[in-house]
Amino acid sequence: MNVSLFITCLADAVYPSSVGRSTVEVLERLGCSVSFPRNQTCCGQPAFNSGYHKETQKVARHMIDTFEEAEWVVTPSGSCATMIHEYKKLFSDDEKWQKKAEDLAAKTYELTQFIVDVLGVENVGAEFHGSVTYHSSCHMTRLLGVKEAPRILLENVAGLTLTELPLKEHCCGFGGTFSVKMMPISQQMVDEKVQHIEETKASYLVGSDLGCLMNIGGRIERTGKPVEVLHIAEILNSRGEDAV
Repeated sequence: MNVSLFITCLADAVYPSSVGRSTVEVLERLGCSVSFPRNQTCCGQPAFNSGYHKETQKVARHMIDTFEEAEWVVTPSGSCATMIHEYKKLFSDDEKWQKKAEDLAAKTYELTQFIVDVLGVENVGAEFHGSVTYHSSCHMTRLLGVKEAPRILLENVAGLTLTELPLKEHCCGFGGTFSVKMMPISQQMVDEKVQHIEETKASYLVGSDLGCLMNIGGRIERTGKPVEVLHIAEILNSRGEDAV
């Protein structure tokens, strides 16, 4: 399997040594050859979600060209994978680019989705000793339709105890620009999410979208809660030596 890594803005700028490296190492351990197209940029999601669809088209064309020759495109972000699938809506009046957008969407997968649905792997051989609860991000579950893959992989991690998060389907309040435009409402939503995380008594919150994890993790840090936030790639790349 030849995989082109779509790293995303947050992973590249904020979490490269943890999430980026873990994603590559997990894929390589599963037999994939991983490349990194250096021309990749933001997928255009912030502009798209704010209604600037014409402006997003320029970004979309660039990303489509960047990954045109890729065999598979894998990203550690459910929301950014969803955005790639949204490209075809941007070009509803342009048959040429809509076809190109559809071709890119057909080979673009979120990390856990790729591992389970394409590689057919449910146990990556990870070991992590700790109590974990999983946050289901909105874009990944409701738009991309990926619900079971993360849970399947976490349930097969040796030493890991997985506890269901109450009202897991509720948004954390991030929503990209929503958290900036509607800050008071966003804060109330993330406070509710943190409360439910506390109810599980888990030591770790795990998710598949860095926007959500950054939002929840920031609130956890500011309120002094004893919960560590990790991306699922970090769990899947663990061999037990660093786990608590």
